[in-house]
Amino acid sequence: MINSKPLIIVIEDDSIIAHDIKEILENEGFQVIIDFDSTEHAIELIKELNPVLIILDINLNMDKDGIYIGKFLLDYDKVPYMYITSYSDSRTQDSIKTTRPYGYINKPYRDIDIITNVNIIINNFHHRRVDISRTIKEHEINKDEIPFIIKKSIKHIEDNIYGKIEISELALQTKWDTFHFSRMFKKYVGLSPYNYFLNRKIEIGKTLLIDTDFPIIDIAFKLGFDNHSNFSVRFKKFTSHSPENFRKIDRVKKIR
Repeated sequence: MINSKPLIIVIEDDSIIAHDIKEILENEGFQVIIDFDSTEHAIELIKELNPVLIILDINLNMDKDGIYIGKFLLDYDKVPYMYITSYSDSRTQDSIKTTRPYGYINKPYRDIDIITNVNIIINNFHHRRVDISRTIKEHEINKDEIPFIIKKSIKHIEDNIYGKIEISELALQTKWDTFHFSRMFKKYVGLSPYNYFLNRKIEIGKTLLIDTDFPIIDIAFKLGFDNHSNFSVRFKKFTSHSPENFRKIDRVKKIR
């Protein structure tokens, strides 16, 4: 008999945690799979079984880590995914952000953390699909193409994050003119292409300020800003702190 319950795949190499999450979710009416031989085996099952959600640990005792699967899921774009991990350092956070997950939970977790995040993510992913379908009618483009068009633009941004990109350059990769590209990008991502590009630069800047001793002017140039002042103005707009104060605050916290 076919199981009609919505399927969640939990990719977690700690057997105790995997079984605990499985029990929590099965009590909520989900079917849960937790057994895998490798990351490739997990990916095969994702493609074959069409789950409603993937829950990923980051550091897996397998051939590849959870970020690898996250990158696959970002390109696959057919199922939402969330991370669950005991690591919260800035480098891990920045790696996570590049895969654009739908949620993130730190260990140790509570049952309600799992339940709430799972239900919200599944609901939001469903309505994201509905919203995309509505938007497509305005521009007469196949709805299945939208995620891949936007993903292609995001990948181009990530590949050129240390340089400069014009909106027209991103639009050339799509079927839209610059105006429609900007509108669709903002509807899908929640930020304009310019603000998304700038936000990613600032996030990387924050990581470099925290994890390195590079002079701030070097960080500014590395990120493609013309000068220290330009970087500082943009950084303060996004964080409410100058780069200097941001670094000082972080180091004071570490001393405490």
